[in-house]
Amino acid sequence: MHQDFFPPGIAVLTGAGISKESGIDTFRDADGLWNRVDLEEVATLEAWHRDKKKVLDFYNRTRAMFRASGIAPNDAHKALARLEREYEGEVTVITQNIDPLHELAGSKRVIHMHGRDGEIRCMACKAVFESDKDLTPVSVCPNCKAVGELRPNIVWFGEMPMHLDEIYEVLERCGLFLAIGTSGEVYPAAGFVLHVRRHAPRARTVELNLEPTDNKSLFQEHIYGPATEIVPPYVARVLTQGWR
Repeated sequence: MHQDFFPPGIAVLTGAGISKESGIDTFRDADGLWNRVDLEEVATLEAWHRDKKKVLDFYNRTRAMFRASGIAPNDAHKALARLEREYEGEVTVITQNIDPLHELAGSKRVIHMHGRDGEIRCMACKAVFESDKDLTPVSVCPNCKAVGELRPNIVWFGEMPMHLDEIYEVLERCGLFLAIGTSGEVYPAAGFVLHVRRHAPRARTVELNLEPTDNKSLFQEHIYGPATEIVPPYVARVLTQGWR
């Protein structure tokens, strides 16, 4: 069958706003995490080289707090999982979040551009593993046996986001691009809507957010309000009426 006969893909970019309603603090709000800790001390490669114990202890604590909190997917996460489950074409969630709430809601095609909680990476052999074990400066890589080279598989400040080639391929073949709960301020994610407009000019672009972003003019449709209130009805609309 010729590719044109397949339904166009849907690309969904999600940011901290979609998980905030599940109880996960956003990083950049006035009461966000980066206003409570010094990012230079716990979220850079230089900090890890300087004091591995301090950095690893920080991530061990935050991961333990997340596990103990019982945080669960909200109605917006569940709606996107429904979209993937019921739409006949490809639905891909590109998330800036490191939490696993999209997967816990049932989404299968999720790209974590900033890494994912519950994964570790070896700086010596580059292997990535799923693990919830605490890391220490003497942890041993299960693949290459290097000592002290394991870190959270999370993008730190100053590092390049992950999977960008795959993300741009998804954007270029989509027919609908949704940006949900993202600030529109952090690049390269802030430039994804422009990439869609340039490389998939027939695609519809929709902003679903608590309030307008700096990228508002680049979207054809704007829906504002809490993600749990606006995403489920929008998904229902797409599934029953399409988006044209």
